[in-house]
Amino acid sequence: MGASGRKAAAAEPALRSITLLAACCAVSGCASLRDAAQSPWVWGPLAAAAVMQVDSWDEDVSEWARDETPVFGSTSSAQDWSDGLRNASVAGYAVSVLATPSGAADAGWLAAKARSAAVGLGAFAVTAGVTEGLKVATSRERPNGNDDKSLPSGHAANAAVFNTLTVHNLQAIDMGPQLRTSLEIGAGAVTVGTAWARVESGDHYPSDVLVGMALGHFVGATFAQVFLGREPDASLAFGAEPVRGGVMLHWEMRF
Repeated sequence: MGASGRKAAAAEPALRSITLLAACCAVSGCASLRDAAQSPWVWGPLAAAAVMQVDSWDEDVSEWARDETPVFGSTSSAQDWSDGLRNASVAGYAVSVLATPSGAADAGWLAAKARSAAVGLGAFAVTAGVTEGLKVATSRERPNGNDDKSLPSGHAANAAVFNTLTVHNLQAIDMGPQLRTSLEIGAGAVTVGTAWARVESGDHYPSDVLVGMALGHFVGATFAQVFLGREPDASLAFGAEPVRGGVMLHWEMRF
C-alpha cells in the first residue's frame, strides 16, 4: 500500500467516529441531549475533526507536532503534561463541588456534596465506557504505533467532561463576573492543553483529541442539565442520604 493509501486508511476510523457522534447528536430527542449537542464545544471540535481529514492534514499535523514539540519541548514532557493537566481537571471539579453552596455543614450538606460527586463519577463512567467502545470499534493505530486505540483520546474526553461540570458548578458559586469568566477560560484552557499534549506526545492524531473533547463535553453538559439543573421533582435524579457510618447513594427515576 502506498503512502496515500495508508493515509486514507488511517482517516477512515476518524470519519466513522465523527459521523457516528454527529448522527447521535442530530437525532437526540431528549431536550437535555439536544441542548448539549448544540454547544460549540461539541459541534466545533467535531467539525474541526472532519476538516482535518482533508488531504491528510490529520497525519501531517500529528507528524509535525511530534517532531517539533513546539509547546512542551519533548514527547516525554508532553506525556507528563497530559497526565498532569487531566488530573488537574479532576481536582478542579472536586474543588468546585466543595465550593458550591449547599447550606449548613450538616447531614444535608454531606448528602448534597455526595450527590454532586456522584454526578461527576457517573459522567466519567459514561465517558470512559463510550470512549473504550469507540476505540474498539475504530481500531485506529496511534501515531507512535504503540497500539490501535487512538480514537478517541481518553485524556481529552476525561478533561472535557470534568471541566464542563466544573464550569456548570461555577455558575452557582458567589463570585465576581470577571473572576468567573477567568476560571471558565482556565477550565477550557486545561482541556485544550490536555488535548494538544496528547498530540505532541505522539499518542493521538488531532482528530482523536477533537472527538474526545466533543464527547466529554457532550456527556458533561448532559449530566449537568439532567442531574444538576432541574427541580427536585425531575424524572431523573441522583439521590444521597446519610446512613450510619457514611452516605448511601442511589439512582432515582420517577414516572
